Amino acid sequence: MRHRRRVHKLGKPADQRKALLRALATEVIRHGRITTTKTRAKAVRAEVDQMITLAKDGSLSAQRRAVGYIYDKQLVSALFSQAKDRYGDRNGGYTRILRTVRRRGDNAEMAIIELV
Repeated sequence: MRHRRRVHKLGKPADQRKALLRALATEVIRHGRITTTKTRAKAVRAEVDQMITLAKDGSLSAQRRAVGYIYDKQLVSALFSQAKDRYGDRNGGYTRILRTVRRRGDNAEMAIIELV
């Protein structure tokens, strides 16, 4: 039973899972939208929303936390400069997940995750 278990395990050990989520979150912020499996998209949604919430805060502490998570420092500075204008009036829900066709090789459910 999965009562109270909030983490998406993604079939990986903890270190690989954290690295995968960091990489996916970095690419979503960099490109605005990526195509991945539906389960990974749902897992990375929380991470991207957290980084945008930190960027809206804009404090030095928040910027240091974001630099510790996102792989690209220039991307963090760009995110922090644009987040107030783009998401200032939103209280959450900065990403959208759109389901697409299943992957041909293994029939996995695919999705596009994009910034709103």
